[in-house]
Amino acid sequence: MREFLKMFFASLLAMVIAGVVIVGLTVGAVVSLTKAISEQENETLNGDVLVLDLSKRIHEAGQSNSLAVFSKGSAYEAGLHDITKALSRAKTDKGVKGILIKLSPAPDGWATLQHVRMALVDFKTSGKFVYAYGEDISQGAYYVGSAADSIYLNPAGGIELKGLATVLTFFKGTLDRLEVQPEIFYAGKFKSATEPFRAEKISEPNREQLAAMQGGIWSEYLAAAAQYTRTTPAEINRLAQEGTIQFPSDALKNKMVAGLLYWDQVEDRIKARTGKKGDDKIKYIAMDEYVSTNRLEAKGGENKIAVLIAEGEIVDGEQSNENQIASKTFCEEIRKVRNDDAIKAVVLRVNSPGGSAMASEVILRELELLKQRKHVVVSMGDYAASGGYYIASNADSIFAMPTTITGSIGVFGMMFNIDKMMKNKLGVTFDQVKNAPYADLPTVSRPLTPQEAQRMQNSVDTIYGIFKNHVVQGRKLSQPEVDSIAQGRIWTGTDALRLHLVDRLGSLGEAVSCAAGLAKVAGYKIVTYPEPEDKLNMLMRRFKNNTAASVAIKEAMKAELSTEYQYYEKIQGFRKMNGKAMMAMPFIPETN
Repeated sequence: MREFLKMFFASLLAMVIAGVVIVGLTVGAVVSLTKAISEQENETLNGDVLVLDLSKRIHEAGQSNSLAVFSKGSAYEAGLHDITKALSRAKTDKGVKGILIKLSPAPDGWATLQHVRMALVDFKTSGKFVYAYGEDISQGAYYVGSAADSIYLNPAGGIELKGLATVLTFFKGTLDRLEVQPEIFYAGKFKSATEPFRAEKISEPNREQLAAMQGGIWSEYLAAAAQYTRTTPAEINRLAQEGTIQFPSDALKNKMVAGLLYWDQVEDRIKARTGKKGDDKIKYIAMDEYVSTNRLEAKGGENKIAVLIAEGEIVDGEQSNENQIASKTFCEEIRKVRNDDAIKAVVLRVNSPGGSAMASEVILRELELLKQRKHVVVSMGDYAASGGYYIASNADSIFAMPTTITGSIGVFGMMFNIDKMMKNKLGVTFDQVKNAPYADLPTVSRPLTPQEAQRMQNSVDTIYGIFKNHVVQGRKLSQPEVDSIAQGRIWTGTDALRLHLVDRLGSLGEAVSCAAGLAKVAGYKIVTYPEPEDKLNMLMRRFKNNTAASVAIKEAMKAELSTEYQYYEKIQGFRKMNGKAMMAMPFIPETN
């Protein structure tokens, strides 16, 4: 008994000590976080130059980061809406004397970059300076930098002017070698999402739509570059076609940059514009910090305009990863907006390549119920295509950027038969007992019969018909008109306007103004749904449905494979969609 009591009290003491340590660490972390945030706010209120770093990916929604105190990062990571609002505020902020754009390979889509560029052009109306500097300037970064008063390039740096290329990866040869037979069904001759698994090169219809997409985006780039260089789009295109811009001196000679300077020399010019002299230090304000300081300031009256953010792949059920539009989770957000009487109108911000047909239908139904009570305006981001267009189709008005990728009105379904691979490569065979002809569908253990294949195609055709009917009703077009512009074809925002798939070209801010006008409200404040989520919460959600080991392995693969990780994700996605009808783009356009 004495030994038991000794062990009991020793264990109890250890638990108490451990509890005190944990509480101490938690309190310390909270105090440190509060101090860090306070210090950041004090710094940002007294800055000179607002810094926009293009190397950071810009998502639609902002993100709070309670772990920032440990990584010395920002307590808040600004989203696109945050950044455009911040640039507008900075116009009249006496503490901001100008903007510095850090130019580097930009990971964002063309419409996001175009949105930022428009906000910078608007900022310049204040008369304040905008400088851009880079050591490695990609085409996407240069497109944004062209809004600056002056672009400076490191004398030993690099700058791109090379045109656009879309490189697709095809897996048919791999599947043939593995003896895996894809069972593919699609509606629309341009619906090319399944091409990598059924062909070895780009089909002619797909080549046609890709060329048209590149042409639309390239014309926007040429116009911006020509405006900065004070020449013509034809001249910039000639430089690209001839490969003229190879070295920094080429860029200077052709006026693509204002000077070849080192960073200290650029700082000297910034000092001159901010009234600094000698060893005076310039106080730079990181965009995240500036947004964090000002984002909670409410404006307007009691009326609200909600910006409902739909970013990422459309999936069924509950959200498991960030940047994902999960039907159950997203519909809960729609209902919150619908039931809030203070919200007078809604802007649905769509930045999605599509995904599950069923999830898209579930979300559209909830949006239709929302529209019965409030006006709904859509603002499109980098892409609002396939399922992304599906959920947008019934809005009161649709805004897109000229470089937005939209349309892709089509459906596909896919399965993989691994019977031969398992038998010939591994010696594994399958057998079954079933009490009805279709009891084992969908299956990977045998090829489909002609009757089963026809059922699959019928399902795809039926959903395609539903998709087109939604567009007919939502866009008030005739069936023949929709047939002619559907077929799974992607369009740029400029083309979509001509084809009446969208109503106007414009920014998120313009869509908000339109929604307020429809609701006939003057004074209002903007609220976003879902609310910005903390990174720690995102991490915990990922652990909820995955083991710690699986999460760690995925993160390690992402870090190791870098851009090649997309192929792993693509294959995993196709495996999960086995037999399901899908509305998804064939690829995600890249800026670089």
